[in-house]
Amino acid sequence: MSDSQDNRQENPQDNSYDIAIVGGGPGGYVAAIRARQLGLRTLLVERDALGGICLNWGCIPTKALLRTAELWHSLTQMEAFGLSVGTGSKFDGKRIVARSRAVAAKLNGGVELLMKKNGVELRYGTARLGGKGELVVSMEAGAAGKQELASEEVISAKNIILATGARARELPSVPIDGDVVWGYRDAMVAEDFPKRLLVAGGGAIGLEFASYFAAFGVEVIVVEAAERILFNEDEEIAAILKSELERRSGIKFLLGQKIEGVEKQKSGGKAGGKAGGKAGGVVVKLGNGDTLEVDRVLSAVGVVGNVEGLGLEETGVAFDRERGVIGVDGMLRTNVEGIYAIGDVAGAPMLAHKASHEGVVCVESIAGEDVAPIVREHIPSCVYTSPQVASVGMSARAAEGEGCRVRIGRFPLGANGKAIAMGEEVGLVKVVFEEVSGAFLGASMVGSEVVEMVQGYGIALGMEATEAELMGTIFAHPTVSEAMHEAVLDGWGRALHVPPKK
Repeated sequence: MSDSQDNRQENPQDNSYDIAIVGGGPGGYVAAIRARQLGLRTLLVERDALGGICLNWGCIPTKALLRTAELWHSLTQMEAFGLSVGTGSKFDGKRIVARSRAVAAKLNGGVELLMKKNGVELRYGTARLGGKGELVVSMEAGAAGKQELASEEVISAKNIILATGARARELPSVPIDGDVVWGYRDAMVAEDFPKRLLVAGGGAIGLEFASYFAAFGVEVIVVEAAERILFNEDEEIAAILKSELERRSGIKFLLGQKIEGVEKQKSGGKAGGKAGGKAGGVVVKLGNGDTLEVDRVLSAVGVVGNVEGLGLEETGVAFDRERGVIGVDGMLRTNVEGIYAIGDVAGAPMLAHKASHEGVVCVESIAGEDVAPIVREHIPSCVYTSPQVASVGMSARAAEGEGCRVRIGRFPLGANGKAIAMGEEVGLVKVVFEEVSGAFLGASMVGSEVVEMVQGYGIALGMEATEAELMGTIFAHPTVSEAMHEAVLDGWGRALHVPPKK
């Protein structure tokens, strides 16, 4: 970093920056850190809390809730492990939620410290694009409570990165009111559990909440418009998850059904107690004419990018308003010079780790570094249900759709020693190769802790590995990851711990 850059970074009266970033989520704050590492004067504007939805209301606090659910489920299985647990076991919804919020708060404070230590200048408020190279920042006392003076200033920036994230999509037939129809934020802070919960949406968010509430005895019904859950995942893997959620958690699925409307009952009571309370707070009408009476409805029908109020129309930035997606190229450049977009507003997949990597790629490209564009097929996907689902690369169907001759390998976790020892025998590892060249194309997994294993396959994709290289890799024993090796072997009829195919 040059002396002039050091001086400018420490001069708050100078409103000119090398990079200005709108949004302090996992894309924006990571981009800010990388920009400072490269010696660029950087401004980060955040309207609420650092870390964005992911850290404060998504990825992190939901995993804290799900961890509690896993522990509670484990208590019910203690007899199978030769352990006896007292009859006084109970859960406290208030303390469960408090721990989740404390985890989010701790990490939020950590991001703020990172901004300070890296010399990132920070404004709390909203921002919109002005003229060329200008950003208009309205500083308000936002939810983070960091800015006292309500004012507006014009920032000059050579490069502007939009990282404004996404919000929950709402269906007109399922309007979120925070009372009987919950959004994800309402579900995350529910200290009293309903007796009967309908989850609208069979994607990752809906299934994770379904898994969480079902663990505590809530009767959960998942309604999905598609004919199967996890539509973007491998069909075989999704079917195994559905079967296990039904068996283990008692979750009911209504597939190929749309919700036509919801109606709050006047006599509906407060959801209450230990997965108790009076059922019938809301009547849900389905597309086939059937009705369901439940305590609460959780709307989990996806997300839409935050593109409103950014001045995109005025500056000519191309975007899709309905999907909330800004058009970008491989280096995250929009059609307007000097304006970039990363994360959820840059399109699918709308995942935190994709946003962070895009932030790095974008900033390094701006700085003139030699950087490769993101290969979207190399972005892993994880679903934190019980059991978990993880995938990376192409599914067999996707590969065949592109004209590939595929070779598939499978290995059940029921044949894996570590999985059996853990009492987690339900699961499958499935791999896809190009038959002629042996090129590794992708993998899908369902089972305990597969989200911790998927990166191994991600590295293999990035290194353009073949079946020979994966077969020659030595996996530690005993580990669940041995199933990854065996699945590869199975693709060529060489699996060691399952009977040979006839």
